[in-house]
Amino acid sequence: MNNTDNKILGLLRANARMTITELANTLRISRATVQKRIELLETQGIITGYTIKIRPQIEKKLIRAWVSIRVEGNKTHQVIKTLRLESTVNTIHSTNGKWDLLVELHCEDLESFDQSLDRIRTITGVSFSETSILLTTYKN
Repeated sequence: MNNTDNKILGLLRANARMTITELANTLRISRATVQKRIELLETQGIITGYTIKIRPQIEKKLIRAWVSIRVEGNKTHQVIKTLRLESTVNTIHSTNGKWDLLVELHCEDLESFDQSLDRIRTITGVSFSETSILLTTYKN
């Protein structure tokens, strides 16, 4: 990946609907160069798809929370495998420091949120968790 690739990715992150022409004009390079770089990024698996962002308040799942998880010993991969099966888990991140994993939950109501937390806390290998409900998103 070169500097041009990084600029293309930055622009597409901000607006995945930008056309090849708009990208080329913004970067002051040829349309052919932009097209070639995007095709290469897709072929290399760097760009894996294009998506939309929905304002969190509009989404059906009203309760969003971060769950910080401490994992026992070397059971991280086992815990991640189990978390991937949980329908309310939106994202899973490994971290350094006090917590091993940071999980984002999207739940329809408090009851499903509580049930999801119960399931996560009983996963073999989870030694401790701390949950923060997201109140307001200022930048998505």
